[in-house]
Amino acid sequence: MPRFSVIVPVYNRIDEVRDLLESLLNQSYKDFEVILVEDGSTLPCREVAETYASKGLDVRYYYKTNEGRSIARNHGIERSNGDYLIFFDSDCVIPADYFQTLAGELDTHPLDCFGGPDAAHDSFTPTQKAINFAMTSFLTTGGIRGGKVQMEKFVPRSFNMGYSRQVWQKVGGFREMFSEDIDMSTRIRQAGFSIGLIRPAYVYHKRRIDLKKFWRQVHVFGMSRITLKLLYPDSLKIVHTLPALAVIIGAIFLLLGTLVSPLWLTPLAVYALVLFFTALGSTGSIKVAALSIPAAAIQICGYGTGFIRAYFTKILLGRGRDINQEISMRKGK
Repeated sequence: MPRFSVIVPVYNRIDEVRDLLESLLNQSYKDFEVILVEDGSTLPCREVAETYASKGLDVRYYYKTNEGRSIARNHGIERSNGDYLIFFDSDCVIPADYFQTLAGELDTHPLDCFGGPDAAHDSFTPTQKAINFAMTSFLTTGGIRGGKVQMEKFVPRSFNMGYSRQVWQKVGGFREMFSEDIDMSTRIRQAGFSIGLIRPAYVYHKRRIDLKKFWRQVHVFGMSRITLKLLYPDSLKIVHTLPALAVIIGAIFLLLGTLVSPLWLTPLAVYALVLFFTALGSTGSIKVAALSIPAAAIQICGYGTGFIRAYFTKILLGRGRDINQEISMRKGK
């Protein structure tokens, strides 16, 4: 039996899957299997999977009707054989020494559940690099998500996450909901298992390819934080409200800058400059640094407005279905 089972849900991502499988083919450590679960795609990647199977990669392909990425992951878990279950998104590229690093870290410091960070590959577009900066920088919400400077307990994210088969046998799989990885990590922690960050085991994550799609994604992230509060009343911390507070404070400064004096825009201008020079130092690209300013604004405003919207409708007004009923209806239990 392999030590690791790599499980990847796929939906209309032929080119991304090709890049992912190419990176897995080139791993220095080979004791793993790959399970692709096609979640009702109209552009299936079966031929891509078969091509890499013929090259020697231990990859199996399954097609199922569209029910959601969490259910697709669970479908893969049920067909896996490894001691550890590893989850990547289909738009990830894996460094050649990833599994060598992961195996060494687990041998030295065993963990029941673990995750790693993400990075931008040299081949990514400037927009993708700017979005990556916005999602990982402490100047935005990188600390909340588990960056180099962390503001809360580390929570593995499903683009680069793993846990032992023993965890699955006791806790079960993912539930079909937004922020399913945070929900999964919370259940694992409540069951008494250890969770840790393996910083050297990073992946290249392509994320969204344009700022409009990025806005929709982070807006949903903000809304899902309220969903998690309804599931776990003690899970909402002050740190999670910071993007919403930033939106409110930013709006006040913009209003004062427009109606009273442009000097009220100075704090926003200073923040933009700090973002620019930090991104410039991190990426070495003026274009990426310039794009990092709108990307960071979208990241904070999208998350913050999603949080405010869900807090107002779901908590203050009490609208929407019971969250446990909603999860059950999505067949995630």
